[in-house]
Amino acid sequence: MEVSFPSYSALILRASSNQSSLKKGYGIGGTIVGPPVAWLRVTATILPGAEPYSAAGDERGALVLHGFTGSPQSMRGLASALARAGLTVELPLLPGHGTDVADMAATGWADWSAAADASYVELAARCRSVVVVGLSMGGGLSLWLAERHPEIAGLVLVNPLVVAPDADTVAFIDSLIEAGDELAPGIGSDISLEGASELAYSEVPLRAVRSLFDAAAAIEQGLGSVTCPVLLFSSVQDHVVDPASGDRLIERAGGPVERVRLERSFHVATLDHDRDEIEARTVAFVADLLARAGA
Repeated sequence: MEVSFPSYSALILRASSNQSSLKKGYGIGGTIVGPPVAWLRVTATILPGAEPYSAAGDERGALVLHGFTGSPQSMRGLASALARAGLTVELPLLPGHGTDVADMAATGWADWSAAADASYVELAARCRSVVVVGLSMGGGLSLWLAERHPEIAGLVLVNPLVVAPDADTVAFIDSLIEAGDELAPGIGSDISLEGASELAYSEVPLRAVRSLFDAAAAIEQGLGSVTCPVLLFSSVQDHVVDPASGDRLIERAGGPVERVRLERSFHVATLDHDRDEIEARTVAFVADLLARAGA
């Protein structure tokens, strides 16, 4: 049975047949590493370009997290920019991602958040101060970490998922699962720039997206405990995450939020027209923040 999602401002699941490739130079300042953190259920090899990334630098750390059904490819340019600025950078491949959608179908928020937490704890042990940078679900994971680790120096969020879907949407997904449907069309490569594409699955595991929505509701409730400075990038046209997520973050965060609106880029803005601005502003924000923190 072919399934499609109703119009939903926070997530439009659509088919994607684009092929992805790394931009020349992404490996500068770091090393492609593996295996993925805390991930034992793997049925396929890592897709070329989806490898985790690590760069040794000074005592300033940056944990960089990719989005739902995506891979480090979407964040490698930003991670490399931070590495070139001298930071120690970790960009893990989250469980179930970057291999085959069958691997992701066996994972959920507990797996992704555990991997993000393990990566943060390991990086924090090596660095004086750490910032966390995330795209989409990676932004949600960044907020989840900040709610549990108040020592995090700051966050950089690109179109983060914060607002949970409405009850009707959740009920619709549940009805699909109960009917025996496990996959829906994918959400990858929501990019305006011609020729650019994201390395992401062409299908979405419904049980995995259900766990993501449950987590978003919990993260939203805890936003008041996020007291560190936040740099928020919001695409004016986003066909995956409703900009209302950014609005909610500004309303409820316990600390300062600086918002930059992206006029030319869609959801995967780190691969889109505004990628250079995102990288430059992120490096400047992080350098200033950690300098003031004494790192």
